[in-house]
Amino acid sequence: MAFGPHVLDLDLDAKAAELSEKLREAVLKTLRRRGLVVAISGGIDSACVAALGVRALGPRRVYALLLPERDSSVRSVQLGQQLCEALGIAYEVKDISPILAEAGCYAARDAAVRSVFPSFAPEMPWKIVMHGDRLGSGALNLFFVVVQTPDGEEHRLRLTPQAYLEIVAATNFKQRTRKMLEYFHADRLVYAVAGTPNRLEYDQGFFVKLGDGAADVKPIASLYKTQTYALARHLGVIPEILCREPTTDTYSLPQSQQDFYFSVPYRQLDLILYAKNHAVAAAEVGGVLGYTQQQIERAYQDIDQKRRTTAYLHAGPLLLETVRELTPLKASGLEVVAGPNGAAG
Repeated sequence: MAFGPHVLDLDLDAKAAELSEKLREAVLKTLRRRGLVVAISGGIDSACVAALGVRALGPRRVYALLLPERDSSVRSVQLGQQLCEALGIAYEVKDISPILAEAGCYAARDAAVRSVFPSFAPEMPWKIVMHGDRLGSGALNLFFVVVQTPDGEEHRLRLTPQAYLEIVAATNFKQRTRKMLEYFHADRLVYAVAGTPNRLEYDQGFFVKLGDGAADVKPIASLYKTQTYALARHLGVIPEILCREPTTDTYSLPQSQQDFYFSVPYRQLDLILYAKNHAVAAAEVGGVLGYTQQQIERAYQDIDQKRRTTAYLHAGPLLLETVRELTPLKASGLEVVAGPNGAAG
């Protein structure tokens, strides 16, 4: 079959049935839990997982958490509530700002921003963005902070490596705090925690280790982002989320996933990742997508580089000596342990 956008087409009835059956088996039989906890962000991935959980287990066995903080978009919370009400699932909204403030998240982050923009004040909207292009010259990716001052002007300054690492380390508190609360509710309800990464995020390491990367089951890690949108529409996710572009919702200025990490629109990157996974020649991919062979080859190299540099995120704890033989969880048709390449078929 020739390469083209159609390679990501799904039989949505069949895929919904397949994934819901596997999710039901994973939760009830393999993990021996009573239901599913899902953190709802207002975006497409968590919406698709919640809808799939309802299809697999019924609405009474899915519990949703909306966990905003001071930088979160109000619209994200509104969409999350609309989704939960449309799906008929119980949910709770909890502002995690006080926890983050006590943990030093905001103070450490603000200090790092001030190290490159001394006049920065916490009330100023801001974000970090990446300057780089998977299809471009192959130059190193650079990170910048963008700060909007009270006069409405945006200032863009290059981050030092140390400032960038401190900002990321501080903001990772957000994902890890949310996961702590997800497991609190999972423990009290005897539920499993659902992860929400799609294949693009899972493969390329776009998650926080022991934050949104932690879960008992990751139902859509095999789906490309394009397929996630299609399945979510099939499962009845509300139109307001279906038409929303992917966002990190981490900083107080609007920021897309493309700005922060991927640098290429997900519709194109889905196809490039599929082609890489299925050994499609770069020249053929370039001809379909309107790029040169060299540009696609650079994109392939960037995929491999991200797989290498984010392998740490997928890795479990290392044992320096054998402790005892453990019996892994097993379930028919389920891949219980898989790294980024294990899910790349």
